[in-house]
Amino acid sequence: MDHFAKIASQLEAHGLDAMLLTGEADRFYASGFHSTGTDGVALVTRNKAYYFTDSRYTEAAARCLTGAELRETGHGRGYAALIQEAVQEQQVRRMGFEDAYMSVCDYERYKKALSCELVPATELLWQLRAVKDEEELEALVSAQRIAEKALADILKEIRPGVTEKEIAARLQYLMLHYGASDMSFDPIVVSGPNGSLPHGVPSERPIGRGEFVTMDFGCVYHGYCSDMTRTVAVGFATEEMRRVYETVLSAQLAGIAAARAGATGREVDGAARAVISDAGYGAYFGHSFGHGVGVEIHEAPNASPMNEKPLPAGAVISAEPGIYLPGKLGVRIEDVIVLTESGCRNITQAPKELLIL
Repeated sequence: MDHFAKIASQLEAHGLDAMLLTGEADRFYASGFHSTGTDGVALVTRNKAYYFTDSRYTEAAARCLTGAELRETGHGRGYAALIQEAVQEQQVRRMGFEDAYMSVCDYERYKKALSCELVPATELLWQLRAVKDEEELEALVSAQRIAEKALADILKEIRPGVTEKEIAARLQYLMLHYGASDMSFDPIVVSGPNGSLPHGVPSERPIGRGEFVTMDFGCVYHGYCSDMTRTVAVGFATEEMRRVYETVLSAQLAGIAAARAGATGREVDGAARAVISDAGYGAYFGHSFGHGVGVEIHEAPNASPMNEKPLPAGAVISAEPGIYLPGKLGVRIEDVIVLTESGCRNITQAPKELLIL
């Protein structure tokens, strides 16, 4: 899948003749071809798209690219030289660039080498990537199913004495085993008092009876990310554990009920936050309700108190409220939803009632 034509269709409206894509995520979004770091550049003009890379990637890129001309760098002909050739061919005067990704060093180098104006235009790609098409949704759903298969298996292995690191390592193996190409991020597995760390790092700590285990994980499939969190109890759950869990679940359901195209990120977040605040745990929910999920695990749009813009139809966001009691426990429950005009579709199928292993 590529989005060269979609990007080209937006250039005139943004007053641009071309869009230069040097960031890994936007490069993949445009071309459907993945290369790491700075190993590639895509250029989309109003009439033609180009993909530049070096000899390590040209054969693989040629097998994948369908909507762009492939050109190879060489000694004395680096990216700047190839881009300048295309600038002259297409008579580019104003070129957008990813100001949120490009380094100052690269900006200065391109500014000096290119005979066109460089215009900050990160928002153009963010707006396009925020609305998923059917192919993207299929990849996102497939990535979610892989993560859910891994969850179903790992639940059989969680018991007292098993360490957080062991669970995290097994989750990674299982997702790769079921077809993932990579992890969306390093899995978060925290237990007992470590659960109050929203982004805690898995440790050698053995899991104990009467504790929560929170697992936040996801994988990459065909370039798109999954993201999910489940919190389970081991052996038994105290009254406090049950109360916190049910509060988080109620908050998540309230946020999902409020999620629809046209609602602001602040409104969706507020629906969930009100449930947690009314239960007396408002001070223990520090992050937002959700974030965009796609080529990157965190992308636009966000369902946060800071986002007062309407969320677009076709956006895919996480739904992940949490409560974190310092030094005691933490609970987070996360699904991924697709926004529609009438509400949203939850693409996460894993059960989320309190599970006691």
